[in-house]
Amino acid sequence: MSSSEIPRHSMNRRRFVQLSAITAGGIVAASYNIPASAASTSGENKMANNKTVQAPRFAYVGSRTTRERNARGDGITVYRYEPETGACTLVQTLNDLVNPSFLTFNHPQTHLYCVHGDLSEVSSFAIDAKTGELSKLNTVSTQGKNPVHLSVDPTNNFLAVANYAAGSFALFPIQDDGSLGSSSIPELLPGEAGPHRVEQSGSHPHMIPFDPSGRFLVIPDKGLDGVFVYRVQNNNAKLTATQVSMVKSREGSGPRHIVFAPGGKYAYVVNELDSTVTGFAYEAEQGVLTAQEILPTLPSNFTGNSRAAAIAMAPSGKYLYVSNRGHDSVATFSIEENGGFSIKGHTPSLGRKPRFMNLTPDGSRLLVANEESDNIISFDVDRATGGLTANGQSIKTGSPVCMIFKTT
Repeated sequence: MSSSEIPRHSMNRRRFVQLSAITAGGIVAASYNIPASAASTSGENKMANNKTVQAPRFAYVGSRTTRERNARGDGITVYRYEPETGACTLVQTLNDLVNPSFLTFNHPQTHLYCVHGDLSEVSSFAIDAKTGELSKLNTVSTQGKNPVHLSVDPTNNFLAVANYAAGSFALFPIQDDGSLGSSSIPELLPGEAGPHRVEQSGSHPHMIPFDPSGRFLVIPDKGLDGVFVYRVQNNNAKLTATQVSMVKSREGSGPRHIVFAPGGKYAYVVNELDSTVTGFAYEAEQGVLTAQEILPTLPSNFTGNSRAAAIAMAPSGKYLYVSNRGHDSVATFSIEENGGFSIKGHTPSLGRKPRFMNLTPDGSRLLVANEESDNIISFDVDRATGGLTANGQSIKTGSPVCMIFKTT
């Protein structure tokens, strides 16, 4: 990640979506001879925990856009999503945005927020409920360079943003119309930097989600080799954050992203620099993580350069997916009731550098964003076995780095 400000760019923009079968000359993904489920359905879907989720209606893709990133993205692209077939149809391109690299909704999904990677800005948008199209509301300063992740608190009152290069996070009040107010004073993450001379020059928070209870922010810090937990308080309309715990990771591991298992008793952190996943027990009342197990994300015979990136949890809580940039694959892990996990196999990502991936809310498909090959590949998920099989559909879009689904 670069810590310098990146100016607005001029680039050759290409706006198109391609839903096509993988050609005979491409790689055919078959995870480990496990057939894919054809369980994609429209309307409502019942998950293993008996919750009902709506099938997605729209998909939003964020991309990198600047020459300094060697990027080819168009900004934010909006697609109509067909749950029965998985087809995506382009409905809008917002091409005047710089590096809208990570996206999130408020909880009613009436508004969307994005950080602008390599800059110091976060933007808000209203969503048209019928068309899915975005209308920009405002942009405010994050008071820290290179914001990389953001999340909305359970009450929809404020937004939390992680500033990677600045080693800080900031909290923003959400106004009645969905726009953002000015941030609180950024909170610096304390600690000693890891040993990697380039990637660990100081604190580099890479994600800032809320835990399942909504009481705590959980922040993997790639630069400090640790995972922080903070409690947020709203005192007389003033947002403040207090650290309640921090668990150290292996030296040089570079914690990047975290996901929680359904029920919130276990959490899994992907470590970017040493390509591992750490399984944790989570004590939700106190906000304390306790490491239980660490497993590699790469095959034992792989000797090339690779970095772990994205992590996704199946809605059932039985399977975990991690992307490898360099090996260009998705590692699949099975999860036991006690939180233990084991590797099941690796599936080619059908592109270069899979930076991000996301499951559809019903868990029937996994969409893998290959940043360097400008495609998002769709995989059918066998929800009984966790197996992945490429279903022949892809979205052709420049430098994709995030994809989220709107269901309402």
